[in-house]
Parts: sequence; structure tokens; C-alpha cells
Amino acid sequence: MSSQGLFRRPAPCRPRLGGLWRSPDFLRLWGAETVSQLGSQLTLVVIPLIAALTLNASPLEMGLLTAAGGIPRLLIGLIAGVRVDRLPRRPILILTDVGRALALLAIPIAALFGALGMELLFVVAFLVGVQTVFFNAAWVAFVPHLVGRAGLADANGKLMASMSVAQVVGPALAGSLIALLTAPWVILLDALSFAWSGLLIKRIRTREPAPDRSGRGRRLGQEMREGLGVLVHSPVLRADAGSMATTVFSGYMFLSVYVLYMTENLGLSAGGGGLVFACGGVGALVGAVIAAPLAARFGVGRTIVWSCGLFGVFGLTVPLAIFAPRYALPLVVFAEFAQWLALLVFDVNRVSLRQAMTPDRLQGRVSASSQVLVGGMQPLGALTGGALGSLVGVPVTLVLACVGMFSAVLWLLRSPVRTIEHLPTEPPTSANVS
Repeated sequence: MSSQGLFRRPAPCRPRLGGLWRSPDFLRLWGAETVSQLGSQLTLVVIPLIAALTLNASPLEMGLLTAAGGIPRLLIGLIAGVRVDRLPRRPILILTDVGRALALLAIPIAALFGALGMELLFVVAFLVGVQTVFFNAAWVAFVPHLVGRAGLADANGKLMASMSVAQVVGPALAGSLIALLTAPWVILLDALSFAWSGLLIKRIRTREPAPDRSGRGRRLGQEMREGLGVLVHSPVLRADAGSMATTVFSGYMFLSVYVLYMTENLGLSAGGGGLVFACGGVGALVGAVIAAPLAARFGVGRTIVWSCGLFGVFGLTVPLAIFAPRYALPLVVFAEFAQWLALLVFDVNRVSLRQAMTPDRLQGRVSASSQVLVGGMQPLGALTGGALGSLVGVPVTLVLACVGMFSAVLWLLRSPVRTIEHLPTEPPTSANVS
């Protein structure tokens, strides 16, 4: 795609902001994602509680349980991207929803027969993680066909708004449901949410283009390298991946000592900590809602750059709170709200730009490659934060993490991203994505 075609104001085309409210198929996908996200937030809280309170899991077993759900992204992320690009995406979404529902059903069934154990939780977490990798790669590739490239920011904003609401409501709802139903039966609700999501996606009527067949007969490694190659060689996509990887590394470095900072350095109670995290969810919701309008008003590139930079700047009020203990809670609450708001504005628009800049036949592979590269930064950032917290102290670690968060914007300032006014409305060819 030429730079002129990329940066000029696009001609009016479907769909405009707000037009997705009149798209029954998008509303079905949005409803499916909303229901399954709420169920997933319940499970995110409930499975660790089952392990800790019902099965008396050790710290090592708790760590293994967390790893079991996250390791599939690193193990099979690139393979999932290839498979998603070879096959129709809607059936993958349906099958993985049904598969996750069946995997989760094993927990209440085992509890009913007195056979619940840590081994089963490991297996369920791993199976759900594997299918989530395929689902995520497929839906990122499916959305551009469903809404058109002009509707990507609007669609992603709505989808991520649902995730944000689920982050606020799910953990709070989990405690009440556990008291009412007991923990294993709350998992049944998540299984039902995935089943309902699959039914809604099955009702989508938009016909997908036939999968690209040009890669048939090539080796799996060749196709994986093709997706990585597009990500690395495109100045726009490379800056997107680099900025997000830096953000995630620094963010998890920050999170690894954040709770210790709030409880030990600032003396916040459990209630105060809960208020801080709840405000983060509210900020995420606001950011998801305003992301597309901000891009329409100020331009996609400028919105991405500014939101990425502000994400790091807002974090600085957290370590500053130690010098103003009387205002510690307001400062930390502000940082949590403002950072999540900025992060969602950044994420909605960067994901939309990546989708718009990726050739249709490579959507799954480029998305999966990005997830693998970015996901690999999570454990590295957490380990670095923990080590630095022990060596130089928690407040210094938070300052270094904030500097890292802000440095993510350097990837964007040195790329063509900052000059992009609007999302491209036509899919680029695989040979021309810069």
C-alpha cells in the first residue's frame, strides 16, 4: 500500500461510528464476547480459590496452576496463527467455545463425585488455555470481515468495553456466587457462558471469504516465519509490537511489587486496595468507550502516541505517593484510573491499526506472532520486578518501571505510526504492508 493511500482521508464508507448498533451479526459477536468474558472473570477468581481453600494447594502448586493457563500462548501461539489462516474463522470460534465449556464442566462433575484434585485443575487450565489461544487468534482475524476496516476502532472499543465491565463486575460477583452456590458450581456458570457464546456466534450470518489456499503444501515453519516476517519488516507493525512488548514488560515489572507497595509502604488496607483496583476497571471502561472518538477527532497515530506516553506519565503518581502519605490513596486511585484509561485508548487503536494494516490471509499469524512476543514479556517483567524490588527497594523499582512504560512511546515516535490520520480502508497485499 502506498503512503498516499495510507495517510489520505478515506472516502465515506461503511460502517460509521454508531453504525455497528445496526449490525445484527456484530451485536451477536459482541454479546457472545460479553457473556464469555464475564464467565471467565468468575473463573479467574474461583479456580485459584478452589485450589487454595478446598484443596490446600502449596505455593508451588498455585504457581503451576497459573502457568498452566498461560503457557499455551508461548507453546502453540504461532501454530494457532497458521491454523487460523488456513481455515474458516467462525467455526473455530464456535468449536473453541464449546470445547472450553466441556473442559470446565469437568470441575463441577468431579466435585459432585468427590474426585476433585489439583491434577484435574492443571489439566482444565491447560485445555482452556489452549483453546483460548485459538479463539483469540480467530476472533482478531474474524472482526475485520464482520465490520469492515472502517469499523475496526468502533468494534474493538465495544468489545474491550465489555472486557472492562467484566473486570469490574466479575471478581465482585464471584464472592457472592461462591457463598450462594459453592465454588465448583460457579464454574458451571462459566461453562454455560461459553456454550451461550458459541450459540450466538453460530447465528452470525456474514459469509467469510474462502480461506487462502496459496500456502498449502508449504511447511508449518515457513508459514509461521511469514507471519513473523510481516510483523518485523513492516515499520508500523514492528513499532506496534515493540511498544506493546515494552509496555507489558514494564507493566508486569510494576505489578510484581505494586501490592507490596500499597500494603507495606503506603499502609493501605484490603479495602483500600480493592478500591484502587476497582477504579482501574472503571478507567478501562471509559478508555474503551472514548478510544474510537478520540482517534476520529485527533487522528489514529496521534491518539496512539499520546495515550502510550500518558500511560507511563500517569504511573509516576504511584511512587510519588510515598512523599505525601496523607494523599496516598487519592494519588494511587488517580494513577490506577488514568493509566487504565490511557492503556485502553492505546490498545483499542493499536489493535485496530494492526488489523487494518495486515493482509487478510495473514491476520491469524500476525495476531498470534504479536501475542507470543508480547506474552513472553509478562514473566520476564514480573521476574525482573521481583529481583529489583529485593535489590533496590520497592519504590525505586516502581520508578524504573514507570520510566520503562514511558519509553514504550519511543518505538512509535521513530515510526510512521505518528503520521497516520485514518485507518486504511482497503486490505493491503502481503507484499506491501509498510
